[in-house]
Amino acid sequence: MKCFALASVLNVSAAFFFVLPASAQDITYQPIDPSFGGNPFNSAHLLGIANGQNDYKDPAAAATSNSQADIFARQLQSRLLSALSSQIVDAVFGENPQESGTVSFGGQTINFVRSLTDVTLTITDDDTGEVTKIVVPTFIDVTP
Repeated sequence: MKCFALASVLNVSAAFFFVLPASAQDITYQPIDPSFGGNPFNSAHLLGIANGQNDYKDPAAAATSNSQADIFARQLQSRLLSALSSQIVDAVFGENPQESGTVSFGGQTINFVRSLTDVTLTITDDDTGEVTKIVVPTFIDVTP
């Protein structure tokens, strides 16, 4: 009798197994990295993780000192260069503009030439010979 009961339980469970419909869905791969087609909102998160794992230290950044004396020297140099550039602008565009001139400082030579339509600034790096030209148009008053 025990064998009959066990056999009937197996038959009933087998009947339920075959009666229930199987359901499935397609499996699709969605990349996470936006560089490969993933969600673009993941980029800030992935960049933060990459920066957190990055242990590379730039040797040039380590060479720059942030002592009070170095900060003061950089600010003083910035102010002096600003004052020098103001003097050059006054010489070119001020109340009594000069027709041409040359200014040399810190390994650079600035040459300016005024024409009727523009002012040409030529900046030459004395060490490398690299030349940068800047042409600034001037406004001509044509009122009678």
